Amino acid sequence: MQLSRKPGLVLSLFVLLCCALIVTLGVVDVELESGAHFGLGLPAQVPLLFAAVFAAAVGLSWLRCSWVDLERGICNAIQVSIQAILILVLVGCLVGCWIQSGVVATMIYYGLGVMSPRFFYCASLLISVVVALATGCCWTTTSTVGVALIGISAGLGLPLPVTAGFVISGAYFGDKLSPLSDTTNLAPAVSGSNLFDHVGAMMWTTLPTLLITLVISLFMGSSAQGSDGGRILLIQDMMRAEFSISFWAFIPPLIILVMAFFKVPAIPGIVAGILGGIVLSLANGSSAHDTLMVLFSGYEPAHLGQFAAADTPEAISKMTQAFRSIFLAGSPALSVDPEVFSSIGHLLTQLFTRGGMTSMLETICLIAVALSLGGILEVCGFLDVILEALMRHVRSVFGMVASVLASAFLSNVFLSEQYLSIIVPGRMFRRAFEERSWNGRRLAPTMLSRSLEDSGTMTSVLVPWNTCGVYVSSVLGVATLDYLPYCFMNWLNPLVALAMTWAGVAILWQKDASENESAASAPSLTGQVVGTSL
Repeated sequence: MQLSRKPGLVLSLFVLLCCALIVTLGVVDVELESGAHFGLGLPAQVPLLFAAVFAAAVGLSWLRCSWVDLERGICNAIQVSIQAILILVLVGCLVGCWIQSGVVATMIYYGLGVMSPRFFYCASLLISVVVALATGCCWTTTSTVGVALIGISAGLGLPLPVTAGFVISGAYFGDKLSPLSDTTNLAPAVSGSNLFDHVGAMMWTTLPTLLITLVISLFMGSSAQGSDGGRILLIQDMMRAEFSISFWAFIPPLIILVMAFFKVPAIPGIVAGILGGIVLSLANGSSAHDTLMVLFSGYEPAHLGQFAAADTPEAISKMTQAFRSIFLAGSPALSVDPEVFSSIGHLLTQLFTRGGMTSMLETICLIAVALSLGGILEVCGFLDVILEALMRHVRSVFGMVASVLASAFLSNVFLSEQYLSIIVPGRMFRRAFEERSWNGRRLAPTMLSRSLEDSGTMTSVLVPWNTCGVYVSSVLGVATLDYLPYCFMNWLNPLVALAMTWAGVAILWQKDASENESAASAPSLTGQVVGTSL
């Protein structure tokens, strides 16, 4: 596409700031001391739509680009997310059938029996790390063990946003370092490095950040106040009344882990997990109609709602008599405070009322609108102009790395897609990394690929309208801005990368000419770690 006019830096900054202002005023709803409200508190889809309209109007009127080109840019941007949309639909089915079949309830049931509030945050972090490393997918991790850990957290009486933050931290660490991850393969492909050099380079910034996050999880866990044993037993009793709890329920998650081990792509792996949940539901006595209907409309608890409505001793007695085999003699359910009984019923009803294709429609709508804005900004060249202006002022290695980190984060904010936050800055900065030299040396491509992941991958889940932020918040049932402060791994990683670069630690350089001649058979340049003052 040829623009009649190329946007200038002032216009590009103006458009991005206006779009940011439109989205901010539309999404936030802050009550001031005077009683007035700042912001409209709208769903993110609405302000994003108006931001896209504004950016398109500038492109049509000032840059003289045609609507056909803008529409093509929108469609191309949305096309990038087609796989993500398919995964969203399938995850909705997965969550629904896993809840109905008792998979999620079983993991929560046994987790409540072995988890200690003191070490729960640390355990959530490490479990998510292991699963994400094995599967190579933070989305799969959050939608499976993440959902279960959120349920356990609710049962232990721990704050859900904190648990969500440590689950996300572990999931993104594992996703970032797993050779099976799409972004881990995408970043070196864009920057010109190779996969295993890229993973090795990321160790320098990612492992220290994980250790810091691990220490924080232990510190926060040491002061955590969990529920008493009676409350946990009551939660387990209520789940047994609603779901079939058995070790057979661990088979569907095991299917996904096995398929991930054999490097089966995400979509077939999720489908296999859905089929496993369907078979388990049928084996538990559910009808074929109910089992398949859950895939579309999600699961609605049958008995938990009755427990939520039992707010008197007489109602509790009636409930416990109806489920005499579940609420055993001596169970705290027989003498529990009606308010506690009802509140736990409400908690579990909210936790298990989810899933199905329809639960993802709002998320898919948000992705489509956000990527439409990103496509318009890309077609009009606003981001390219800003990135080019940044490069003219880069005078040091620290400035180069800081520019990549900032550009990847801004791409997450304005393009709303993790892949684009790697592709767009990677494409822009690759030439600079290949041409710029400091004291006769050039930075290795792994410095670019590492920086793209330190910011592009890690900060995507922190933006409420980014596809990753939308997905994780919808799956875990915790708002993005609520869990953001506790995603220590995600927002500390770029800061650690900046600090190490400023200190001259783990700077990766290309081999010099003599080394390249002696290693001419090597398929790519391998970065060397050199401490240097900037």
